[in-house]
Amino acid sequence: MTEGHTQSGDIRVRIRRFDHGEGLPLPSYETEGAAGMDVRAAIPSAITIAPGTIARIPTGFAIELPAGFEMQIRPRSGLGTRHGVTLPNSPATIDSDYRGEIVVALVNHGHEPFVVEPGMRIAQMVLARVPRALWSEVKELGETRRGAGGFGHTGHA
Repeated sequence: MTEGHTQSGDIRVRIRRFDHGEGLPLPSYETEGAAGMDVRAAIPSAITIAPGTIARIPTGFAIELPAGFEMQIRPRSGLGTRHGVTLPNSPATIDSDYRGEIVVALVNHGHEPFVVEPGMRIAQMVLARVPRALWSEVKELGETRRGAGGFGHTGHA
């Protein structure tokens, strides 16, 4: 077994809680089959996000990922579909060498102000393996049926 890996294949991730995150649950999977762990707002009082604006919401923790992994920060579907609140950079990537506090940027695409309450679930985190790319520069690339067809190349929506 390698460091950071458990026998079941789960990955052990070190987490550091900051004072303003005390009392909040650590990020957690809400159901057995959940891919993402819910992340909560570590704020002392409510923050209102006006329509068309972005707010940076602290989570109250930092993480230490094993090499070869990233933590993706993704929107919560309920916030997006009910309120138009999502991440402006989705998915956001937390690199394995980052040690600062995880801060979630939320954007309000809705028509009404959105209030983030202390302890509210604001995003989800998904742990992902990240292989390193090794470039092999060539004069020609292999042929495919699609070829260089880009945006809208099939003519269908």
